[in-house]
Amino acid sequence: MKNKQTIYLIAVNAIVAALYAALTLVISPIAYGEIQFRMTEILIFLAFYDKRFLPGLILGCFIANLFSPMIAYDLLFGTLATAAAVIGIRLVGAATKRKIYGLFIVPFIGAAANGLLVGLALHLAFELPYWATVLSVAIGEFAVLVVGSIVFLFIPKIPAVKKFLCWER
Repeated sequence: MKNKQTIYLIAVNAIVAALYAALTLVISPIAYGEIQFRMTEILIFLAFYDKRFLPGLILGCFIANLFSPMIAYDLLFGTLATAAAVIGIRLVGAATKRKIYGLFIVPFIGAAANGLLVGLALHLAFELPYWATVLSVAIGEFAVLVVGSIVFLFIPKIPAVKKFLCWER
C-alpha cells in the first residue's frame, strides 16, 4: 500500500509540474517581464490544501523559468519566490484548517513573495528600478491570486476535485 501511495504522489506532482510549466509557456507573453500576469500561479492554491503538492508546484515553476528571458535570475529568484509563497500558503492552509477565509490571505502571501524576489530578479537582469518593479510584479500577482481565491471558492465543491485536493492521507 505504501508503494502505491508513493507512486501516486510522484504522478500527481509530475502532472502539477507539467501543467504549471506548459501553461506558463502558453501564456509566456504575459508570464514574464516587469508587468506579468502568470495565470498559472492560480495552481499555488493547491498548497493551501495539501503540502504534498509543493514539489510539483516548485518544479513546475523551475521548468517554466528555464524559458524565461532572464533565465539565470528567474531560475534562482523566481523559483525561490514560488517556494516561499507555497510554503507560506501551506502554513496558512494548516493554520486555518483549510477554511474559506484562508483563501483570501493567499493573494497577500503570493504578492509579497513574488513582488520582492521576482522584482529583485528583474532589477538585477534589466536594471529596472527595484521598488517600482516590486510593486508592478506584486500587483499582477495579487490580481491573479484574487481570481484564484474566487475560483477556489467553487471548484473544491466538485466531488472529483475535492477528492484530488484532499487525497487519502
